[in-house]
Amino acid sequence: MKTVHMILLTAAILVGTGGMVIAGESSVELGKKLFNDPTLGGSTNPKSCNTCHPDGKDLEKAASKSSLSSTINNCIKSALNGEKVDGRSVEMRSLKMYIESLAK
Repeated sequence: MKTVHMILLTAAILVGTGGMVIAGESSVELGKKLFNDPTLGGSTNPKSCNTCHPDGKDLEKAASKSSLSSTINNCIKSALNGEKVDGRSVEMRSLKMYIESLAK
């Protein structure tokens, strides 16, 4: 039973991260990697956040938005054709940290 539970948990993690296994602490570096990852949110098209916002261009003021997680997820769903990323996940926290770092 424990093995089945672990397999299901691993499958859920892989689906939620577009097949990427993310472990550890949130970081600006991880956020930048995810920002440049065309599989973010399970997307199958060749676009990443960086496609529309090269090197974070035009996102300097986005960090001040109280709805930054929602804004990120709207882009993932509409522009990348991916699935929303859990707002409490390491991935979302890292993406927010990276975008917030652009304002500095």
